Amino acid sequence: CGCEIFQPVTSKQFTPMTECPSDECKQNNSKGQLFLSTRASKFLPFQEVKIQEMADQVPVGHIPRTLTVHCHGTLTRQINPGDVIDVAGIFLPTPYTGFKAIRAGLLTDTYLEAQHVNQHKKAYDDLVFDAKT
Repeated sequence: CGCEIFQPVTSKQFTPMTECPSDECKQNNSKGQLFLSTRASKFLPFQEVKIQEMADQVPVGHIPRTLTVHCHGTLTRQINPGDVIDVAGIFLPTPYTGFKAIRAGLLTDTYLEAQHVNQHKKAYDDLVFDAKT
């Protein structure tokens, strides 16, 4: 039918539409064939980072605690493995969907929506301790 359909992605998973929802295809009772066009798509920078406690702050015999951080826009590609950072952001729950939501009850996973990242050193070995750290 020659119609363009824009499908916003609002979750972590993306399944492209297979049937054309245009009025012309509905009137003709034809499903229409859709093709994904990456040239006409708009991609936004996103990075999911797992941070953990520093080795000297973990009690002997314990496992370091971890936290998931979501970075958007200019905050992406600033953090690399081994970096020592301070992160400021909003602590949010990750909503479950489908069957997982029924089983979970009141429990949810959490993540930090990063608003600011302050990098102390590029790697743990380069870190020089001062009054702040």
